[in-house]
Parts: sequence; structure tokens; C-alpha cells
Amino acid sequence: MINIDELKFDEKGLIPAVVVDALSKKVLTLAYMNKESLKISMEKGLTCFYSRSRQELWLKGETSGNYQHIVSITADCDKDALVVMVEKDGPACHTGKESCFFEPVFHVEDKNEFSIDELYSLLKGRKETMPEGSYTTYLFEKGIDKILKKIGEESTEVIIASKAEDKAETIYEISDLAYHVMVMMVEMGITLDDIRRELGSRHIIDHKVKQEKMTK
Repeated sequence: MINIDELKFDEKGLIPAVVVDALSKKVLTLAYMNKESLKISMEKGLTCFYSRSRQELWLKGETSGNYQHIVSITADCDKDALVVMVEKDGPACHTGKESCFFEPVFHVEDKNEFSIDELYSLLKGRKETMPEGSYTTYLFEKGIDKILKKIGEESTEVIIASKAEDKAETIYEISDLAYHVMVMMVEMGITLDDIRRELGSRHIIDHKVKQEKMTK
């Protein structure tokens, strides 16, 4: 663990801080800290930055309520930039967006980007708009019983494919199962962050159990 005095602040006494969502691993914003704001961040466990335009310290969420609870702060190899992992109370951007990075600049057409978060947003959008002809709309219209029936069917298909040791088919069926589970999540108001938190808590428990076994 390095000391703050080992960090390399620029000629204005600032160091860039890339803020990342600890759950989704999505980049939320790029801000700047000076030594004072970094100390405050570490003392409070909340992100505190230095505003270059206002030339003053500002605690993220102090006015909006969208605090960022720090999980960890890591310096790069040159010690002149930081990655701050946080659990956020709300949107990171002043526009209301989850992340400050949402303006496309360049995209390679034949490179298909996939994000589980974007899929969830798409499914949520289907429930809100219910576009005609959409299979997802059909599931929401039929309700939870139909969705659960499909989950049961897809679970069986995963078992059959796995038992046959057919990797490609198992991947296909797991994808179908994951889709229907996410439809159920949207229907029930369960978010991806809810699942990430639960899995994260189990990881900690599992780690503790392993430690206990090693000490016996």
C-alpha cells in the first residue's frame, strides 16, 4: 500500500481520477483530485474532487444526494493517475445519465458490442413501451406464470444439453435461460445490481469459509 506522498500530482497539484462502478465495472466519470480532496475522500469514504472550473473542492452527492461510496483507490504504474472503484447512490452525470460517457465518437460497424446491462435496459424498455410483434412484449403480456413456465422449460434444455456433453448446445440453451430469467427480473423489479450485490456478499462469505478451513 503506497503513501499519498508517493503519488505524482501535476504542476497544478492535481491527479486524474477515473471513477468506476464497482458492481457493473462501467466507467462513470473522469474527475480530478488534489492532495486535500484525496485525503477527504479516504477519510469520509466518499469521492471528493477538485473542480478546475470553480477552483474549489466538491463532495460528489452533497447537493444531488448521488454519493459515491469508495470501495478502493488504485494508482497506475507511474503513480500519476487513479482508478476509484465506487458503489453509487445514483447517476454519476449531472445530466441524469448513469455515466458521463455516452456521446459516440467512433464505432467499427462489424464489431458487435454486447453488455448485459444494455440487454437489461432493452428488456425494461420493452415492458415500458410494449411494441407490437415483440416476443418480449408477448411474455410481459402473458405475465409471470408464462415467464416462469419458459424458465422451467429452458432449465430442462440446459440439463439435457449438458448431460449430452454438447458444449455448443449447452451455451445456446444457457443463453435462452439467461434471457428468460432477465425477463422475469424486469417483471419483478429486480435489477442487475441487486444480483451483483448478492453474489458479491456470497463471495465474501465463501472467502471467509475458505480461510476458516485453512486455519483448522
